[in-house]
Amino acid sequence: MRTHLLGLAAFVAAGVAYPFLFPSVLTIAITILLFVGWATAWDVLGGWAGQVSLGHAAFVGLGAYFVAIGVTEYQLAPWWSALLGMAVAAALAFAWGWLTFGLRGPYFTLSTIAFAEILRLVAINEGWLTGGATGVFIATLPEPFGLDLFARQTQYWLALAFAVLVIGIVLALSRARFGYALRAVREDEDAAMAAGIDPKRTKLKAFMLSGALTALGGGLYGMVLSFLEPHVLFYLLLSVQIALTAIIGGRGTIWGPAAGALVLIGAGEVFRTTFAEANLLIYGVLILVIVLFAPRGLVGEATRRAIRRRYAKRAQS
Repeated sequence: MRTHLLGLAAFVAAGVAYPFLFPSVLTIAITILLFVGWATAWDVLGGWAGQVSLGHAAFVGLGAYFVAIGVTEYQLAPWWSALLGMAVAAALAFAWGWLTFGLRGPYFTLSTIAFAEILRLVAINEGWLTGGATGVFIATLPEPFGLDLFARQTQYWLALAFAVLVIGIVLALSRARFGYALRAVREDEDAAMAAGIDPKRTKLKAFMLSGALTALGGGLYGMVLSFLEPHVLFYLLLSVQIALTAIIGGRGTIWGPAAGALVLIGAGEVFRTTFAEANLLIYGVLILVIVLFAPRGLVGEATRRAIRRRYAKRAQS
């Protein structure tokens, strides 16, 4: 636990120092921090509870649209709209999980794609509510304490706070009774039931927490984009990117999603500017190499090797 707290302190220190060292490169840092938060939130369900979702873009879109519509149509402050979006996301996750947690393995994953696609079609066709395919534009935002919420500096600090909040919650969860219940359900649902754990209720709680945190990041993403389109926010590719970030970094680990975001999003940006049209090929090769040589993810594989070395030393002594 002490190691993780030191890691979190180092993460905060690096995040605080970054805008002073690289003030002109904030957009990519905001994107990485958003993916750190989204992938860590996804991992609560996909890693700790073992339920792979490819529909989390629905929560991103939900949070973003709540902020946009709350500000433009009802003159609600974005923080109240974001909280409302989190509540609705948690309620949606409850209903979504209640209907689909009877499915196991790939069938649950397919159901998440279907649910996200339903929300995307609703966002496109219900123009009176969402602006339809033409989207919604956030023209103005309030300025709490004189802060310009459109400024990249302000958005960077909000993204850093979001990432730290989500990592802190997962860190606390990892040592809580609920965290152990999640791991028990992930490893063997029948054995977990024999130990007095209700797998469905445990997974529902994980899904609600994961969805609410993802929607919070979605609200911030809406302010970063300013112009929201359903084709972008509810897109399947975004769901795959969030899941892939956590899987490449290491599912079921505290720092895996953050490492995945740094490698995949950071490398994606470097490849795009360096290799131009060949960037997707290089990006794909990078993912293939990681999957082949670190099948548990970057942090998962490093943890496994560290544990093996520790046991080897004990055996020799």
